[in-house]
Amino acid sequence: MSGDAEPKLDDDQIAELREIFRSFDRNNDGSLTQLELGSLLRSLGLKPSNDQLEDLIQKADRNSNGLIEFSEFVALVAPELIAAKCPYSEEQLKKIFQMFDRDGNGVITAAELAHSMAKLGHALTQEELTGMIKEADRDGDGCISFEEFAQAMTSAAFDNSWT
Repeated sequence: MSGDAEPKLDDDQIAELREIFRSFDRNNDGSLTQLELGSLLRSLGLKPSNDQLEDLIQKADRNSNGLIEFSEFVALVAPELIAAKCPYSEEQLKKIFQMFDRDGNGVITAAELAHSMAKLGHALTQEELTGMIKEADRDGDGCISFEEFAQAMTSAAFDNSWT
C-alpha cells in the first residue's frame, strides 16, 4: 500500500462478515466462487448482474485465483461499510432520529415510527411497520436505538446503489 491508511472495521463487523462469509462458503474451502458470492450479495438485498459479479471478483481477487478469500472479501466490502455510502452525517442522523424519537428517551418505538411516518405522508400498514422494526431492531427489544437506526439508514443507502 502506498501510504494510504486502510479503513478499519471494528471487531463486531469483522465477526459478522466472517459469519456471513462462512455461511455462503458451501464447501468450506475458505473461499467463495462467483456463484457463492452472488448468493451472499443477494442475501444482503443486492441484485448484482453477472457482469457486476465478474467485475467484483476481478477487483477483489488479489491473488488471481478466480476465488474470493475472506481477506479479499473484507477488503472488498470494508470501504463500502466504512464510507457506507450513507448520505447523512452522524449529526444529520441524530437530528432525524430525534424527529422520530418523540419522547426523547433514546429509542424509537413502533408507535413513534408509525406516527412520524404518517406525518411525513407515508402511512404504514401494520405489516410494513413490523417489517421495518424487525429489520432495524438488531437486539430484538422491539425498539430502535440510535445505533440500530444509523445502521438501518446506512444499509438502506448501500442497498439502493444495487437495486
